[in-house]
Amino acid sequence: MVVTGWILVILLFVVGMVGAVYPVLPGVLAIYGAFFVYGFMIGFEPFGIWFWLIQTLTVLIIIVADYAVSALGVKKFGGSKASVIGSTIGLIAGPFVIPAFGLILGPFIGAVLGEIIIGTNWKQAFKVGIGSVLGFFASTLVKIILQLGMIAVFFIWIFAH
Repeated sequence: MVVTGWILVILLFVVGMVGAVYPVLPGVLAIYGAFFVYGFMIGFEPFGIWFWLIQTLTVLIIIVADYAVSALGVKKFGGSKASVIGSTIGLIAGPFVIPAFGLILGPFIGAVLGEIIIGTNWKQAFKVGIGSVLGFFASTLVKIILQLGMIAVFFIWIFAH
């Protein structure tokens, strides 16, 4: 049971880290779920209120920051709500429509189309598309750092208690 528990925990950590880049996967929720898998299969004893508060707060920060940092990239380059929505749709659909480059082209095309639909000129729409890609990269970097932090806290908690 312990070996199976560890395999599932590690698998969920891997899924979580891949999900930081590939938005279709559950990312931070897979990592958070790994803590419960560990608890149910190995034991909740090492975890206390501070562990759960730290991890839950980090999950909430990641969820809010994911949207906020991406939107900030679009807004910083003069984008509107339409480009934020388009970028988000492109981020989700892009990997399916354009498998090799959809993670980058999806948000870009979505933001550009969102701006064009509301009447923005091509030059400004292109600039906003660049902002959406930069926002995506910044958001991904923030998620990777915070999710690695969650995993580090887990191991520190497990082996220190």
